[in-house]
Amino acid sequence: MTTLAFVVGVLAVAVGIALSIALHEIGHLVPAKRFGLRVPQYMVGFGPTIWSRRRGETEYGVKAIPLGGYIRMIGMFPPRPGDPEGVLRASSTGRFSQLVDEARAASLEEIRPGDEDRVFYKLSVPKKVVIMLGGPTMNLVIGTVLLTLLITVHGLPTPQPGAVVQSMNQCVVPVTDAATTTSCEGKPPTPALAAGLRPGDTILSIDGTPVENVQQVTETIRPAAGRPVDIVVERDGQRLTLTATPIRNLLPVLDSSGNPVLGPDGTPQTVEAGFLGVATSQNSAWVAQPLSAVPAFLWQGVSRTALALVDIPNRMVGVWNAAFGGAEREVDGPMSVVGVGRVAGEASSGRLESLTGGSVADRFWFLVSLIATLNLFLFLFNLIPLLPLDGGHVAGALWEGTKRRVARLRGAPDPGYVDVAKALPIAYTVGLVLVGMSALLIYADVVNPVNLGG
Repeated sequence: MTTLAFVVGVLAVAVGIALSIALHEIGHLVPAKRFGLRVPQYMVGFGPTIWSRRRGETEYGVKAIPLGGYIRMIGMFPPRPGDPEGVLRASSTGRFSQLVDEARAASLEEIRPGDEDRVFYKLSVPKKVVIMLGGPTMNLVIGTVLLTLLITVHGLPTPQPGAVVQSMNQCVVPVTDAATTTSCEGKPPTPALAAGLRPGDTILSIDGTPVENVQQVTETIRPAAGRPVDIVVERDGQRLTLTATPIRNLLPVLDSSGNPVLGPDGTPQTVEAGFLGVATSQNSAWVAQPLSAVPAFLWQGVSRTALALVDIPNRMVGVWNAAFGGAEREVDGPMSVVGVGRVAGEASSGRLESLTGGSVADRFWFLVSLIATLNLFLFLFNLIPLLPLDGGHVAGALWEGTKRRVARLRGAPDPGYVDVAKALPIAYTVGLVLVGMSALLIYADVVNPVNLGG
């Protein structure tokens, strides 16, 4: 059953990504057709075509490698000196397919009678921008819709009274020996183990004092060394009262936030105090939010994604070290589609319960949040003003508009169309970097995947 759930999670995210790609290209397709362009192809995926059907003048199809998509528009670049009469260079919105198109000599497409003004390069600047921003905008819409459903239907994790037992120590070990101790032989069991506490229990009160947060567990247990205390827990919907006697042990000194206090030499300070032997986390519940909370939550998501995107070059150093040096992967670092699929499978099979929650519904909504986050990333990533990304074509259109406006102000002749194909050396460089990063991430996700716990 666990294996089946893992496969279901992977397939669910794969379908979500494929639909996001398909809708991204529809974001380009609809305005392109609305503005009268001839669009010979709309494809999801790359490589050999496994299915296609022609409707009108456009061939719609699915290719074997579902890692992208494209629409092909005629006349995306203006003619070059020496191009044969009646032909134009063809291109597409897909990043990798565009590179392939321009790399081969057979990238000229015949202009049929009546198509002379149905070419991309003759469009006004605003229309070019609308077409090229249509794809990223579709990703933003998808992310917004999914996040809206997530927080208004499922809700957000909201702190609740109590502390949840995440893990338990099996025996009493001084903090100074914890790193080197590998066996509990000859050591007394922890008071938590002796009292019958279990991972997943929610501690509601200790010695009659209600527990509101994790810090209160420490504050209540440490002064109670050597005397029994009643611990009220909630387990499987029932309240139980357990009795534990905290044992005096050498423990780290903690500040008000629960972090270890370091001495002048940088080593953790210690103190003898009551020890229970549990690691806890804040109790929380999913609480549905009003629609008015969506803008702030969406802005937070976009901002975090933008910061992560800017930091990718720096994070790739850590990925390299993890892939070839055995370093630990950063839990908030970049992943490939392989890594995302693995996370989806682990979440669906219940291995990431600390992140997703315990119910099937919680796991479903985690997958929804994963697809929403991917769409926000695609939205921002495609806005980068470099070819072969959509933002590169937007930058070319804006540059064309700027040159024409300056020429009009100066009374100079119209400078004509901007040929963004002249930036293809940059596009090739960017394309190679993207391929290299993708290969590195896939390799790292196979040999040293991100560990999100569970």
